[in-house]
Amino acid sequence: MAGTAVDTDVIVVGAGPAGLMLAGELRLGGARVIVLERLAAPTGQSRGLGFTARAMEVFDQRGLLPRFGQGETLAVSPMGHFGGVQFDYTALEDGHFGARGIPQNETEAVLEAWARELGADLRRGQEVVGLAEGFLDGDHVEVTVAGPAGTGRLRAAYLVGCDGGQSSIRRAAGFDFPGLPASRAMFLADVVGCGLEPRFLGERLPGGMVMAAPLKEGVDRIIVCPHGTPARDRDDDVTFAEVAAAWQHITGEDISGGSAEWVSSFSDATRQVGTYRRGRVLLAGDAAHIHLPAGGQGLSTGVQDAANLGWKLAATVRGTAPAGLLDTYHGERHPVGQRLMMNTRAQGTVFLGGEQSDPLRALFAELIEHDAVKRHLAGIVSHLDIRYDVHAPDTSDADRADAHPLLGRRLAKRPLTGADGESDTLRLLHPARGVLLDLADDARVRAVAADWAGRVDVVTAAAKPVEGATDVLAGLDAVLVRPDGHVVWTGEGAARGLEGALGRWFGEGRAA
Repeated sequence: MAGTAVDTDVIVVGAGPAGLMLAGELRLGGARVIVLERLAAPTGQSRGLGFTARAMEVFDQRGLLPRFGQGETLAVSPMGHFGGVQFDYTALEDGHFGARGIPQNETEAVLEAWARELGADLRRGQEVVGLAEGFLDGDHVEVTVAGPAGTGRLRAAYLVGCDGGQSSIRRAAGFDFPGLPASRAMFLADVVGCGLEPRFLGERLPGGMVMAAPLKEGVDRIIVCPHGTPARDRDDDVTFAEVAAAWQHITGEDISGGSAEWVSSFSDATRQVGTYRRGRVLLAGDAAHIHLPAGGQGLSTGVQDAANLGWKLAATVRGTAPAGLLDTYHGERHPVGQRLMMNTRAQGTVFLGGEQSDPLRALFAELIEHDAVKRHLAGIVSHLDIRYDVHAPDTSDADRADAHPLLGRRLAKRPLTGADGESDTLRLLHPARGVLLDLADDARVRAVAADWAGRVDVVTAAAKPVEGATDVLAGLDAVLVRPDGHVVWTGEGAARGLEGALGRWFGEGRAA
């Protein structure tokens, strides 16, 4: 960055899943990054216990799945729910509810080790206590940081707040945060020695809803959602006695003789920032959107925010990004956040609405018997239905309507065979560069892409059929894929439009 000396290219605030994923993505893209984390050490607490099918794909495309200790293919749950109404997500091709039984602290440990290996500078016990003016129209951003050794200042080209639902970066940078305030308080705890029977999908009773699931020998995860409990600040101290009293009020069971490894509260507050970027400050994960934790979508959405932003921000600080690339982060992820708000509010209404929601639950149970409804709802919660508008702004409505159905969607994992042996579509994305998949051994396509060498890998290969799976590459001679796995150009018999797509997403070629 010309003009001002900086300490790093990007400062990321928050070492949760979104912040750590972003740090790794930035390093793969060639950007320097410092991660500032207020806590001196991880808490070991795990609000999340897995991730969605789409988040699994994001981890897979960076080669991270084996690090979770269960092999390259994690055990996934085909059965999921929408608002507590259970159904089979495999009605949607490649669909499943996601990986389960992976505590969030393990996910964070995997991502932290990966980011550090790539060269990310993670500084714990460092809290951002000030943001200098000038980030809206200046050439850098400056923060004041407090730590054990005192306070100091850091400068960077960009600052990204990944510091959770009560984000200090969001407040300091003046982001609006409209939405619905919390209407009720709910509790979460990992309890010991309570001898609970599992209530995996939750049990709705006159006093509220409870869930229980075994985590390990003698330890159960419980969620307690009493009716009529006033909303509270999530940072308020919550005691096990309070959680046990709420459990007994709803179920009649006394668990006060046990104990808790940790307890917490949460709410149904639903808010989303109006813009994901203000000048040189951006937001990702819970800093940009908060919602009822229905279907375990929060962690997964934050990881996807990071995967979308990382390569774009890295290209921007390297000077190779085309005009407007960084603005597509808001353009693509804000609608996803809106859809997240919609589906979690709907699930809360169905599941937690008391007797007045019984007719709605009955209607849902009828509708979910239809395969089309199963596919639709599974796509929403698994995030497999996400499709970005990747057309050039001047694309006509007719051309948009005629676009290949793969355009804007993630390229599903499919096996490939080529001169270099066996591979698959997600393995090609491990380096976090663009990929031009040449399926017809076409020298014209390879010649066009030559000017983007180093930013786009050209791979000549053939797709291998998978029994029972749709050949998503059928009829295509070439496919251009962004570093985040989304298809931005398809070729059928010619290279028409390829040069424009390369320039739109990867900047000017060397000849230009």
